[in-house]
Amino acid sequence: MKPSRKRTYSVPQFLSDVSAVVSNPRVVFKVADLPAPFRERLMLAVTAVNECRYCSYFHARQAVRAGLAREEVDDLLKGVIENVPLDEAAAVFYAQHWADHNGDPDPAVRARLVEGHGEEKVQVIEMALLLIRIANLSGNSYDVWLARVSGGRWGGAA
Repeated sequence: MKPSRKRTYSVPQFLSDVSAVVSNPRVVFKVADLPAPFRERLMLAVTAVNECRYCSYFHARQAVRAGLAREEVDDLLKGVIENVPLDEAAAVFYAQHWADHNGDPDPAVRARLVEGHGEEKVQVIEMALLLIRIANLSGNSYDVWLARVSGGRWGGAA
């Protein structure tokens, strides 16, 4: 069985991420106010970086239901953002950067997003990113466990 290269959780990371969600319910509820196509683009951008097969499947379907073209969904899952509407491109790029940096983005990159969207909206965007990170890393961690208990037959760990 070859070890997984996908990002997974440690217990302290998981507890820290869940604590950030639980301690900010006002922001959590505002995630639902983001337009569905925009929210799904963010979810797919982070999922592409973290490579969670469960979230890829689920959010690809949600994105199509939200009105995204299948080609755009496929591109987002490959990390390509050229079909993203111009007014959302900076946020989707930020989502990729945020995920690439394990939820700890470069302050200058974040500052540019705040300039374009405002601090409050960026906090909501970051909460959406955190929620999908929790799902991605939990799914990947489950796959690692599944691969271990099955001797590598299950879990999709690659």
